[in-house]
Amino acid sequence: MKIRIAALGIAPTLMLAATAAGAALDDAKAQELLKNGGCAICHSVDKKGIGPAFKDVAQKRKGDAIATLEKAVRSGSKGAYGSIAMPPSSQDKISDTDLRELIGWILTK
Repeated sequence: MKIRIAALGIAPTLMLAATAAGAALDDAKAQELLKNGGCAICHSVDKKGIGPAFKDVAQKRKGDAIATLEKAVRSGSKGAYGSIAMPPSSQDKISDTDLRELIGWILTK
């Protein structure tokens, strides 16, 4: 009986995880978030601009947790890719949920 109760408690969590994994960003939605969040001003997917290309970020940060990268975006960073500092990006520019999804998308590049 205890096993059944535990399984019932785990099932909704597994369903949510499967839904989140299946809801990965497509390129069009990612580009929209990049534009609306202000990221596209300095970054592009495959060409260095003011900031690094996202393919370079993905290569350098491949083993990093999304939460680590989210903190860097929220608080800003300096020196990770040269002398240009990245200003902090607030929640009024991009929500936490959208930022996490976008970072996950970037890490696939």
